[in-house]
Amino acid sequence: MKLSAEKIVLLAKQLQIEELKHLAAMSQFVGVVGHLIHNLQAERGASGIFLASAGDRFADIRLELAAESESVERELRTAFEPQLKRAIYGNARLLHLMAWVLLGLDELPELRIRISEQKLTADDSIAAFSRLIAGLVSLIFEVADSTVDPRISSLLVAFFNLVQGKELAGRERAVGALSFASGICDDVHQQRILHLIDAQERHFQVFGEFIEEQLMAQWQEVQDASCIAQLERMRRMLCNARQTTALDANLSDKWFETCSERLTAIWSIQCTLVDRLEELCASLVNEAESDLQDSEGLLKALREHPPASAELADKFFNPAIPVENALSFVAHAGGEAGQRRSIVDVLQAQSQRLAGMETELVAARRALDERKTIERAKGILMARFNLSEDAAYKRLRNASMEQNRRLADVAEAVLTLAAVS
Repeated sequence: MKLSAEKIVLLAKQLQIEELKHLAAMSQFVGVVGHLIHNLQAERGASGIFLASAGDRFADIRLELAAESESVERELRTAFEPQLKRAIYGNARLLHLMAWVLLGLDELPELRIRISEQKLTADDSIAAFSRLIAGLVSLIFEVADSTVDPRISSLLVAFFNLVQGKELAGRERAVGALSFASGICDDVHQQRILHLIDAQERHFQVFGEFIEEQLMAQWQEVQDASCIAQLERMRRMLCNARQTTALDANLSDKWFETCSERLTAIWSIQCTLVDRLEELCASLVNEAESDLQDSEGLLKALREHPPASAELADKFFNPAIPVENALSFVAHAGGEAGQRRSIVDVLQAQSQRLAGMETELVAARRALDERKTIERAKGILMARFNLSEDAAYKRLRNASMEQNRRLADVAEAVLTLAAVS
C-alpha cells in the first residue's frame, strides 16, 4: 500500500472518532456502576438496621431494596460484555477489577441468605457490602485514570470523587443506623463516624474543584437542604453519646430517612454528571466527524493551493515584497479581510491552547495520583505500626496539621522514608 499524507490524516481522525465513541460507551458504563453502588448502599443500611434490631425493623424494606439491587446488577453484567469485546481500549487492571467485582456479585445471594437468617452481625454485614462497593468504586477510578481527553477526564475525576464521597456518606448512614437500632454507640463506632464525616468532605471538596457552575449551584442546594441541619443534630447525638447512655432505638428510622434524603439529592447530581459526560462525548464525536469531512476538503485544497508556509517562503524570496510583510501570515477564506498575524503569533496561540488542555489534564491526574499516594502511605503505616486504616489516616492527618503541609506531601514523605529504610 502506497504511503500518503491523506491516508495518514484520515486514519488518525477515524481512530480519534473510535476512541471518543469508546469514551462515550465508558461514560454509560460508569453510570450503570454508579447506579448499582447507589442501590447497594441503601440495601447495606437497611440490612444493618435489620440485624442490629434482631429482625424487628426493616425486614420488608430490606427485601425490596435487595430486589432493586438485583435488577441493576443484571444491567451491569450485561454492560460488562461490550467492555470485554473492546478490550483493546482497556487495560489489564480494568479487566482484573471487573473479574473481582463479578466474584463479589456471585457471593451476594449467599450473603443475603445469611442476613435473612441473622447468622452474622450488623458490622459484618456492613463490611461485606462495603467491600463489594469499594470494588465498584475502583472501577470508576480506573476509567478516570485511563482517560486522556482533559475535558472528559476532569468530569470523570469529579464523578469519581462524588461517588466516593457518597459511598462514605452511605457508610455513615449504615454505621449510624446500626448504632441507633442497637441503642449503643461505642467508641469504635464513634471514631468510624468521625472519620467518615471527615473523609467524605475531602472528596466532596475535590469534586467541587472540577465541576461547572451549574453543577456547583445544584451542589450548594444539597448543602443548604433542611435535612443537613437534622443530620448534624443526630450526628452530635451519636458522637457525644456516652457508653452508659442508651440511644433511642426508635430514632434509627429517622436517621435512615434523613441520611437517605441527603444521599438521594447527591444521587440526583450523580445522574446529572453522567448525562453531562454522555453529552460531552457525543459533542466531541460530532465535532471529530465534522473535522473528518473538513480534513478531506483541506487535503484537496492543499493539493490545489500551496500551504501558508509555502506562500511565506515564496513571499520571502520575492524582491518586490518588503521583508517585514513577507514574515506575516494572511488569513485565508473564513478569516477577516486583510487580517494579518505573524507565524509566531499563530504558533503561540496553538501552544497556549495545547498548554491549557495539558494543564486541565495534569490537574485531573494530580488529584488521582495524590489519592494513590495517600492510600499507599496508609498501607505502610498500617503494616509497620499494626494500625487500623482509620488510625493510619489519623496519623497522616495529624502530621499534616502539625507540619502545616498538604496531606499528599506528608504521604509522599512516608513513602520516601520507607524506600530508604
